Amino acid sequence: MLDADVAVVGAGAAGLSLAHRLSAPGGGGRRPTVALIDAPPGPLRPPRRTWCFWEPGDGAYEAAVTASWQRLSVHDHRGGTTSGCIAPLRYKMIRSEDFEALVARDLAERPGVRRIEAAVEEVRDVPEGAEVRGTTAEGSRVSVTARWVFDSRPLGRLPAARTTLLQHFRGWFVRTERPVFDPQVVRLMDFRTPQPPHGLSFGYVLPTGPHTALVEYTEFSSAPLTTEAYEAALRHYTEDVLRLGGLSVTGTETGVIPMTDAPFARRTGPAVFRIGAAGGATRPATGYTFAAVQRQTRAIAAACRAGRHPVPPPPHRARSRAMDSVLLRALDTGRVDGADFFARLFRRVPAERLLRFLDGRTRLHEDLAIGLHTPVLPMLRTVAELPLLPRRPFPGP
Repeated sequence: MLDADVAVVGAGAAGLSLAHRLSAPGGGGRRPTVALIDAPPGPLRPPRRTWCFWEPGDGAYEAAVTASWQRLSVHDHRGGTTSGCIAPLRYKMIRSEDFEALVARDLAERPGVRRIEAAVEEVRDVPEGAEVRGTTAEGSRVSVTARWVFDSRPLGRLPAARTTLLQHFRGWFVRTERPVFDPQVVRLMDFRTPQPPHGLSFGYVLPTGPHTALVEYTEFSSAPLTTEAYEAALRHYTEDVLRLGGLSVTGTETGVIPMTDAPFARRTGPAVFRIGAAGGATRPATGYTFAAVQRQTRAIAAACRAGRHPVPPPPHRARSRAMDSVLLRALDTGRVDGADFFARLFRRVPAERLLRFLDGRTRLHEDLAIGLHTPVLPMLRTVAELPLLPRRPFPGP
């Protein structure tokens, strides 16, 4: 049995970020002791993945950033291109293995942090705190008691919602024979892809050099595709749309991100909290999560170190969540053409302002101005019907 001030369950972006901030030197207050509990290597660990976000200047994890850009482009289905500079913001890409290595090096040098590999089976309240129980890869039982427990493990099922779409994708890390990429520009959305009946699809290109990039095919729809279907979509996009020519695929990544207006519980017991995607950090209308995780874990760490009650704050403002509910419903019903909707927004709204909007950092008057560039009547119809819609469980995991 191990005692700690704080137990963090799961060592993904949220768990690692929280352990890193709790144990950081400086910052005021008392540094709590931390037990970071990660699943042993195997199916309980998430696959390697890429996180993207935007922020001004250098951030806390700059040493793990693979590449960053200040210019974005969006391509509509007719081939029209909108590009813009997002200064002072930078759009950044971090690969999970680089982030994990950076945080692991720091944690290894900090007193008061204990890392444990165990498959967690139970998190339960006990007097004056909570207990985490699990089993190591060798079969040994592990028990950790802590004043506070923050659980970042993925949920087994999504909460009931009025609308749930899935953002599902497959990406190729490619190396081309010819210098075909502009390393200064992210192709954020390229709608020259076959569109599903409801939702939308697009290509996404993160160039890391003239010959190298991450190229993804992404859909917002109700169900993922087969691997064969993703591969066919990527071949079409790289060969017929981008016309990259000869290339080799050096790696792949696949993911499914729920986009839902379901309310996520951030507290499951007197001393047990959910963080990260399990605590609602994923922005419902976009699927971006990393920046919200940083805001959430920064606030939690400050509260813990100051001796305050560390209830995780809502990752997104109520106004942002309400607007996302409207957009998700409008996409799911087919009232708005998703590809045209996003292409028009980027065409009519400065890219830097739109990214602040997507991150929930705009003011009310800016939100209203952006709303005027959307299909007003379909959106108003959706606003009127949302309060009447029941919340239903999502049929899948």
